[in-house]
Amino acid sequence: MTGKFIVFEGIDGSGTTTQSNLLKKYLLEQGKNAILTAEPTEGEIGKLLRKALQNDIFFLDNERRYDQQMALLFAADRHYHIFNQTDGILKSLKEGYYVIATRYYFSSIAYNASNTEDFNWISQLNSNFPQPDILIYIDVPVDFSLERISKRKSLEIYEKREKLLNVSSNYLELLKNYNGLLINIDGKESIEKAHINIVKYLEKII
Repeated sequence: MTGKFIVFEGIDGSGTTTQSNLLKKYLLEQGKNAILTAEPTEGEIGKLLRKALQNDIFFLDNERRYDQQMALLFAADRHYHIFNQTDGILKSLKEGYYVIATRYYFSSIAYNASNTEDFNWISQLNSNFPQPDILIYIDVPVDFSLERISKRKSLEIYEKREKLLNVSSNYLELLKNYNGLLINIDGKESIEKAHINIVKYLEKII
């Protein structure tokens, strides 16, 4: 018996963490084994990435080179996320778990590509990673996102209007050409309404 790999994506403030937690609760109530995971992971590379996102460490003073370096680190962390023998995604799927992940390779492309060349390079860098069974994209406008994240105690380095406009554009380009199973959710809806819409889609699939 194998489980399903479900990925939540969206710009900062879209509600991916909230909705992934609600989905886990729903699946458990349905009698299914479900676990949550996220990128960056809790592995050593993931810990380094978390420090970088909080601006605790600084790699390069060139923004493009910085994003390229981050893309490489995320790919290494993703490899660990998928293949490690303790709690890797593939291991959990083989054990029958529904693995719910907030962020996957889509985020790397969306957040670390500042031009077409880097978009294609990061896409190729991640091309051999397994595609999720279900991709759930929570769509919110950038200004809506910024209003939400402005209430946080601290912001990560990517949580700026100019950056998020580029991220949102990259996501749209990604999803336009995505050939997997995609659920597009309006993140401006209430938390409860968005969750209900996600469940309605999933009930037809799982």
